[in-house]
Amino acid sequence: MSRFDNLLMQTAAGWRWQLPQTFNIADACVRQHVERGEGDKAALVIEDEQRGTATLTYRALDVCSGQFVHVLRELGIVSGDRILIRLPNSADYPISFFACLKYGAVAVPTSTLLSAPEVAYLAKDSGARILVTHKSMWAELRPVLDEESQLETILLAGPGEMPGDTVRAGIQVLDLATLLAEKTVDDTIVASSPDDPAYLVYTSGTTGYPKGVLHAHRALIGRQPASRFWFDFREGDRILHSGKFNWTYVLGTGLMDPLFHGHTVIVHEGRNDASVWPQLIRKHDCTIFIGVPTIYRQILQKTGANAADVPSLRHCMSAGEHLSDEMLLRWRERFGQDIYEAIGMSECSYYISQNRQRPIRPGAAGFIQPGHDVVLLNEHHRPAAAGEEGMIAIRESDPGLFLGYWQLPDETARSFRDGYFLTGDYARTDEDGYIWFIGRRDDIINTFGYRVSPHEIERVIKTHPDVADCIALGETAGKDKILVSVCVIANPGATASAQDILAFGAKNLARYKAPKNVYFYQDFPRTRNGKVLRKQLLAELAAKQSL
Repeated sequence: MSRFDNLLMQTAAGWRWQLPQTFNIADACVRQHVERGEGDKAALVIEDEQRGTATLTYRALDVCSGQFVHVLRELGIVSGDRILIRLPNSADYPISFFACLKYGAVAVPTSTLLSAPEVAYLAKDSGARILVTHKSMWAELRPVLDEESQLETILLAGPGEMPGDTVRAGIQVLDLATLLAEKTVDDTIVASSPDDPAYLVYTSGTTGYPKGVLHAHRALIGRQPASRFWFDFREGDRILHSGKFNWTYVLGTGLMDPLFHGHTVIVHEGRNDASVWPQLIRKHDCTIFIGVPTIYRQILQKTGANAADVPSLRHCMSAGEHLSDEMLLRWRERFGQDIYEAIGMSECSYYISQNRQRPIRPGAAGFIQPGHDVVLLNEHHRPAAAGEEGMIAIRESDPGLFLGYWQLPDETARSFRDGYFLTGDYARTDEDGYIWFIGRRDDIINTFGYRVSPHEIERVIKTHPDVADCIALGETAGKDKILVSVCVIANPGATASAQDILAFGAKNLARYKAPKNVYFYQDFPRTRNGKVLRKQLLAELAAKQSL
């Protein structure tokens, strides 16, 4: 029996959180399994395109992160210091991440897709004292890590020779593998409070600069409803995630959640080739596959894989963007599986999802997960009635909620009101309790006096057989005149014209929702994590119209 079995309990009155006096994510995800005699079980399998397959057991993860704790202690790190982690999917990532949490430092996961100046900004903004990165990334980073940051030490991971240069006087550049090999294991795990800081992730900011979202150790407790009502975990599960550890989506669903429950995670490092995922599912007998809608679309379009190729697969999950009804139908036909979606955000991970207990209703986001106190608030800050649009708000006592925006107390304060965190996302519920996601206020299209959700339009247009993906926007066509426009990525070999798609929209959508313009794209501008940049698309359309 786990020491953490009663964090979320169902009582006669409903679901109740039970936070312990002390709680540490590394203890819950790593140490507890070693203590329970499961140390030899595989925690992680890393499939590296260049280096082959590597397996890290729970015991090895505990030992190596304990050696890293020894390194942090010798480098003079103190509780609360930030450690910036910029690594590919490799064993060094979870070793570094869990070592920080064991020691009481704050891990700062950082994408390998960020440019060197962006990494330098995060180093400065977070006040990180250590940067853990890969030797292959050092040449790009070295010139921009200047006097403005507080970095004292660079730890370089990966094979190969160490570079002979340093950034500036006062910064030491050390070989991580050599350090770990030299150090004895420090078994210390700080007795952290559930409210103590654990990790700091960065998301897009309103000022044009990324803003830090600081999470406590209790964030893992707050993720337990997702483990029960989205994952559908079972004994012996082997989870394949198509993403990178640095992304909040993967950090939770591809690392912390499965390891907390003692499962095995498989991750990939290399080219993002659609054929890789069915091959890895089969090779490693994966039972759960997690990806973004684009990954599912690519598998369907670019491979001939079907259910017979992945006999172990029983549960598929998606988040990040809405998966179209047409894509869900095609996946069902090809693989005999549903794809269960979820809605979340950096500030609270995933709290609304589809689940096996209720049938998927096409277009709906699912249900509020038991344990989360979530309401939709209308313009009067009252609970919205069924069918009425409202802003999604989460009770401030939810353990999954973040501690605050890093060094932005005023913005943190503005995001809370009357005991709730205001997400800025809008939705409505139907008479059966299904949540229908509308989107951010800035994304909602105001056309001829109507408020239209772009997601509703996209859901319909994506059912056209020639449409692989689409984004609906409100395009300015004159003074006080906003038209619904769609940007479309066509399926390979598609023959549909813009007029065909307009006719399809007119037939399947209310007149005020139907698109008036169609623009074809090879791909959309996206964030580092693959989300479509709607504002950039609008700017591009406006620039075309001005020519």
